[in-house]
Amino acid sequence: MTRLRRFAAFAAFATFTTLETSSTVEAASPSLSSIFPRGGQRGTEVEFTFGGARLADAKEILFYSPGFETVELEKVEGGKVVARIKIAPDCRLGVHCARIRTASGITELKTFFVGALKPTAEKEPNSKFDTPQKIELNTTVAGVVENEDVDYYAFEAKKGQRISLEVEAMRLGNTIFDPYLAILDDARFELAACDDSALLLQDATCQAIAPKDGVYYAQIRESSYGGSGSCHYRLHIGTFPRPLVAYPAGGKIGSEVEVKFLGDASGAKAKKIKIPENPGDDFTLFYDDEGGASPSGVQFRPSPYDNTLEVEPNGDHDSATKGPVPGAFNGVIEKPGDRDCFRFHAKKGQTYEVELFARRLRSPLDPVMNINHHGGGGITGNDDSRGPDSYFRFTAPETKDYVIAVRDHLSAGGPEYVYRIELSPVKPRLSMSIPRVARYSQERQSIVVPKGNRFATMVSVSRGNFGGDLAFSCGDLPPGVRMHCDTVPSNLSAVPVVFEAEADAAVGGKICRFQGAHVDEKKGIRGDFDLSLDLLWGEPGQSIYLRQRVDRLAVAVAEEVPFELSIVEPKVPLVRAGFMSLKVVAKRKEGFDAPIALQMVFNPPGVSSQSGVSIPKGKNEATINLNASGSAQIRDWKIAVLGSSNAGQGTIWASSPFATLRVAQPYVSIAVDKNSVEQGKDVELFCKVTPTKEFPGNAKIVLQGLPHKVTSTAMEITKDTKDFTFAVKVAKDSPAGRHRSVFCRVEIVENGETIVHSTGGTELRIDKPLPPPKPKKKSPPKVAKKVEKPKPKPKPKPKPPVKKRLTRLQKLRLEYEKRKQEESVETTPEK
Repeated sequence: MTRLRRFAAFAAFATFTTLETSSTVEAASPSLSSIFPRGGQRGTEVEFTFGGARLADAKEILFYSPGFETVELEKVEGGKVVARIKIAPDCRLGVHCARIRTASGITELKTFFVGALKPTAEKEPNSKFDTPQKIELNTTVAGVVENEDVDYYAFEAKKGQRISLEVEAMRLGNTIFDPYLAILDDARFELAACDDSALLLQDATCQAIAPKDGVYYAQIRESSYGGSGSCHYRLHIGTFPRPLVAYPAGGKIGSEVEVKFLGDASGAKAKKIKIPENPGDDFTLFYDDEGGASPSGVQFRPSPYDNTLEVEPNGDHDSATKGPVPGAFNGVIEKPGDRDCFRFHAKKGQTYEVELFARRLRSPLDPVMNINHHGGGGITGNDDSRGPDSYFRFTAPETKDYVIAVRDHLSAGGPEYVYRIELSPVKPRLSMSIPRVARYSQERQSIVVPKGNRFATMVSVSRGNFGGDLAFSCGDLPPGVRMHCDTVPSNLSAVPVVFEAEADAAVGGKICRFQGAHVDEKKGIRGDFDLSLDLLWGEPGQSIYLRQRVDRLAVAVAEEVPFELSIVEPKVPLVRAGFMSLKVVAKRKEGFDAPIALQMVFNPPGVSSQSGVSIPKGKNEATINLNASGSAQIRDWKIAVLGSSNAGQGTIWASSPFATLRVAQPYVSIAVDKNSVEQGKDVELFCKVTPTKEFPGNAKIVLQGLPHKVTSTAMEITKDTKDFTFAVKVAKDSPAGRHRSVFCRVEIVENGETIVHSTGGTELRIDKPLPPPKPKKKSPPKVAKKVEKPKPKPKPKPKPPVKKRLTRLQKLRLEYEKRKQEESVETTPEK
């Protein structure tokens, strides 16, 4: 094993130097999966083991913050590096970030912690209250919670002494581990307990004041009695202060502010804080007293504005606390149902961004913010915009006083429910980052440039409240490294950047300041690098449980890789609605013949590229097909190709230098008339030509998209051609129907290369021929048929007369006539 030493003071990162001799080992991306132990005590030397893959050529450890010195670096195996690190006595407490730089690359970023207490390791058995592990106060215990495991630690405390617990569990990023903490007395009664906390999120902290002299117990377990061998923790047990929030929750940059630290078991503590001129995004406040120092800081927001502190009572418009704008209003929702009001004056047409900070400063407040006319009705408001925090933009409708009202969404409240409201003019905002190439992955989130070669990446731009072109800069690159980047157009949010290392550049690395600025320096718009990395995720729904933000870019020079790439720069433009085959050439070192996977680093707007292209084993060339839409943005673009190959030890990367791709208007436009034809017949398609730019020689026009068994002859035109006609032959069995995919392919040769594009979309309708008329059939001769007389129908029987009902008078008349007739018979003499 080779032991490498260097003793030097650290500034931005720990470094380790050795004779970095040229190596024949091909550079391959290293990987870092773990750091153990997960932290150390400041002012001591700690031996850390870095686990991963392809670490045999480890050269140094890169730290993102000062206070570390690498005393010894020992490469145990390809998957393990042991380093003795000296931690400065004034090193910032809490989380820190590190990477390992090898001769072949830079690993992923991992975190570790620095504490103030002496460390000790968990010793089993300590899973029962009756058999705890005995420790002294002011100790950091490194342990593991297995499934259904409960760990107990016993210690002595004096009456009135503060007992504080804080655990780093989920924050370690090993696994999803939701810890539960409790402080118990000797009778097993809980004096304090905590599952989750607003300050530490899923991690826990709790405090108690010892009611008497005696033995007390710290309990830690998984909140649902789960656990595994991956559930590591660092449990701080001591007398240290543990404030939860600061009030006010922010202050003016460069000023001195008196801050109250709230939430500690011994009561609120006041301390004057000097806010630095360049505080950084991760600025936090630490409190220390005779009992020690907090293991982690409380959130605090530096800003350009002076503070206005609420004056109670301020629950309505008349009692609202007055303050200037632009400015910052600070308050506490002190009890359930509390509401705070602030009054300010604004002129008609003035616009402000009104932003409330609470949860982002780890306050338990879930704020609702509204703005109102003073003494009148509401204007606008917001509940959740920045996570649970509130934000809106306000334009004063008239010159007068206005009132901002703040409350908790569920009408909760308490001494730690602090908040800060900033009213600021609309200002430009700018930041840069590297877009992810895979979900949850840190792949290609740092820059590794092989000696004498290049590496390309995309850089994303986040603009706010301004427009215009941008320029990038990175002034502290490693020696021998240069950055190439075109101006960032105002309509783009991501552009390619190529880093190039000289052939004689020393293998080494740095944590660099990458910045962007408006091309017009008078505007004074600048922004910094801001990269958010996922460290822990899982169910439900692959939620993100731990992220780490960094504001600098890791850049390293690596050993040579066995290939170089270049683009054969096109001599002709890629025109709208056009097609191009981009030629990529590989220069291989002797003995290297592995396939090289290729990908376009950047596609200009409206241009798409072929994926899955490789230079085959033993070959030196490949082509990538490019297509431009009809609305592709016209201009000259810088493009690059990134290549990767598996050299047997892992993936190696290198890119081409920039090449120029010109996107232009097509040289000619063709309009093709629609037409129809029957199967088996010929048809002509009339074409009208509109030239947009003069071109040399002839242009070849091919009719494409024709149906099956439909053919036409290619035509040639010149820059003076106004119209022409395609002769189209249609077979008898060509498919009938409306064929709308017919178009013209235009090929124009310029500078020995062909410009290809499509134009003239039209429709060709193919009809089936009408069937011939059917011949008439002859009718057979008519034969006389014997007509039979129809049989007479029988006469219907007469219906019986309908008896009518007689009236009484009719009945009397009939009776009279009947009698008269009888009398006449009686008086007639017999013969």
